[in-house]
Amino acid sequence: MIADFWFDPSCPYTWVTSRWMRQVERVRPVTVRWHVMSLSVLNEGRPDDPEGDSEGYLWGPVRVFAAAEARFGPAALGRLYTAYGERVLVPGDWTGLPAALADAGLPAQLAEAAGSTDYDDRVRASHERGIALVGRHVGTPVIAASVGGRRVAFFGPVISRVPAGEPAGRLWDGVLLVAAVPGFHELRGRPHEEPDLAG
Repeated sequence: MIADFWFDPSCPYTWVTSRWMRQVERVRPVTVRWHVMSLSVLNEGRPDDPEGDSEGYLWGPVRVFAAAEARFGPAALGRLYTAYGERVLVPGDWTGLPAALADAGLPAQLAEAAGSTDYDDRVRASHERGIALVGRHVGTPVIAASVGGRRVAFFGPVISRVPAGEPAGRLWDGVLLVAAVPGFHELRGRPHEEPDLAG
C-alpha cells in the first residue's frame, strides 16, 4: 500500500507523525510517498497569523524541499526530511540546513532556493493536491491511502509521541478504519502536549 504524506517541513507535530509513519513502514505493508505542502500557502489571506510567521520564514525550508524534489526526484524528499528533522527540528538549530543537505547526499547549493520564488509554483501545486483531498480547514500533515479500492484522506493524526513497533501498526490500522467510514469528519483527543521530537 502506498501512503501519500503531505508535510510542511517546519511543523514539529508533523515531524512526529512522519516518524510514526516510518515505524508503520516496518510493521505493515506500507510505503510512504512524500509530498510538500505549506503552512504559508494555507494561511495566505487570513486576518490572523496562526504560525506567528510575519517575516515569511516558513517559505524558506519548503522551497528547498521543492527544489530537492524537482532536481533529484521524490526519493530525495524523504531523505532530506529525515536529515532536516534530525539536524534542525530535533535540536532546534535553525542553522542546520547545510548539514541536513549534506546528510541527505544533496548539494549545498540547494539552500539558495530558500530565498528564491523559483519553486513557489511547485510548492503551491503540491500543496493544492494534498489539501484538495481534505479541505482548507485543516493543516499539516495530510495522509492519503487506498482502502478497499477507495481513496481515503485525512489530516493528522496529530500526536506528540512516536509509537514504535506493533503499537504504531495498530494506530495505522485504527486511523484507516475510522477515516474510511463514509461521512467521517473529525476525532479529537486530549489537549495537546509538547511534541517529543527526539521520540
